Amino acid sequence: MASPVLLFVIVGKNEPLFEAEFNKVPGSVTADSVTRQNYFVLHSALDLVDKAAWTTNSMYLKVVDKVNHQQVSCFLTAGNIKFMLLHGGRSEDSIRNFFMEVYELYVKLSMNPFYKYDTLITSKSFDTRVRSIARRYLS
Repeated sequence: MASPVLLFVIVGKNEPLFEAEFNKVPGSVTADSVTRQNYFVLHSALDLVDKAAWTTNSMYLKVVDKVNHQQVSCFLTAGNIKFMLLHGGRSEDSIRNFFMEVYELYVKLSMNPFYKYDTLITSKSFDTRVRSIARRYLS
């Protein structure tokens, strides 16, 4: 059985800044309804992220929502940027390590004088590195 598709999104104050799907089989076509449902699950978890942020001092909010057999894990930065991962039940340690490395990468990107805070992330290098980190921790 193939690994389920993982959806990772970085959400700014008003809109998604970065989106990536992992474990997708090359050449396969994911049903449009499944893709839309995955984005809907992540979008609906945003309110739960805001609620969970007030209950802990930790940046890693763990699993904030469960829908069917999917879970939404979240990491909230000091600047209120949300890293959200839709997965089918991965280990907490691997997800935490994934978020921490992506956060380090995001901090380096935000220190770049050519990147404007809370805008779409279009860097090919950022995308490549996030995918590499995902292969290391989420495969």
